[in-house]
Amino acid sequence: MNWNRVLGRVSFVNCDPLFHGISDKWGVLPAPPSWLTGHVLKKDCLVAPIPTAAYAEHHSDLILLPDICIGSDGEVGSVLLFSNKDLSDIKDIALPTDSSTSTKLVMYVLEKHGITPNPIEMGPDLSHMLDICDAALLIGDRALDEANRFPELVKLDLGSEWKRITGLPMVFAVFAALNTEDKHMLNMAHNELLDNAIKFKQDMNYKQSVIDYTTSRSGFNRERVLKYFGEVTNILDNNHRKGLELFLKNVCNLSEPVNWLEK
Repeated sequence: MNWNRVLGRVSFVNCDPLFHGISDKWGVLPAPPSWLTGHVLKKDCLVAPIPTAAYAEHHSDLILLPDICIGSDGEVGSVLLFSNKDLSDIKDIALPTDSSTSTKLVMYVLEKHGITPNPIEMGPDLSHMLDICDAALLIGDRALDEANRFPELVKLDLGSEWKRITGLPMVFAVFAALNTEDKHMLNMAHNELLDNAIKFKQDMNYKQSVIDYTTSRSGFNRERVLKYFGEVTNILDNNHRKGLELFLKNVCNLSEPVNWLEK
């Protein structure tokens, strides 16, 4: 399939409401969040949800689709700091390599707690991370899984902490494309993804179908899937946009306005 008919998606379950049952005119490229930035830039796909921090880094080349995102308004459940120690005793932190947004966010949050640990990048294996460091950041399905197995190790939910500090929702990933791409194609992709996001909120049959699919493929029980889809959101409303803009300005030091696709 031609790359401009391919949509990138995060391989975690947080994209399932957007991509479940998507029409076959689109191919779908699943990948970790950090890989999707490269796929967009290399024209492996037309559009993809990339880490918000990656948009800040490549903003001059990118355009964002409005109305859709991967975010939360408080607790997110899947971006978590784990540790055997109290926060005040954390001297170093293991950071995964699969999301630039969460790594920037956790250092920002810890600084607000008066903590400046030494960051060390490594693979997202909680046991190994905590063997080497005092704390570990995990995201996505791994974070959900490890929190279920070791709830006593969860020290911070980064969605909750951002909301506590700023009073605003957190946007972990934005849907981005190269700003040179055909706007008609981008609007086609935007319309279908947004329709699914809205349908997940309003159509109980579609929502149940997504929950059944996610429960089956993820290994998480139905109760946890249902709770998670109440924590994570794919709708970028005005408050989420304010939270996004604040993160880009205060955490990513981006002074330029966001380049949005016009509908």
